[in-house]
Amino acid sequence: MSSSNRKSSENRLVYREFGNDNSAALQRPMSAALERPIEELPPQQQNLRVQATRAGRKGKTVTVITGFQSKPETLQALLKQLKAQCGTGGTVKDNEIEIQGDHKQKILEIVTKLGYKAKISGG
Repeated sequence: MSSSNRKSSENRLVYREFGNDNSAALQRPMSAALERPIEELPPQQQNLRVQATRAGRKGKTVTVITGFQSKPETLQALLKQLKAQCGTGGTVKDNEIEIQGDHKQKILEIVTKLGYKAKISGG
């Protein structure tokens, strides 16, 4: 078999059970119709919950701020400000901000000064 015949036979699809394969899905850009628009609400209209938790974090305490209805860029800017004010690390996961350590009171003061409606949740 020549090398050109071998290449064409390697690329030939014989059987596919479930639609597209992963490589084809990654090459195709996501359609604008499938993307969910994120409605950016002003801080006064957002109700945030601040709570300290250890669940699923191997005993490490993390302060989680939930209830955001903002774009990822806005959350990143707020995260940077909170990390600097608290002097710790943190991240944005699933439209929630996580700050390392128990900083409920401090974060509550900061976000209320920024105009958000916030409450401490949990014990």
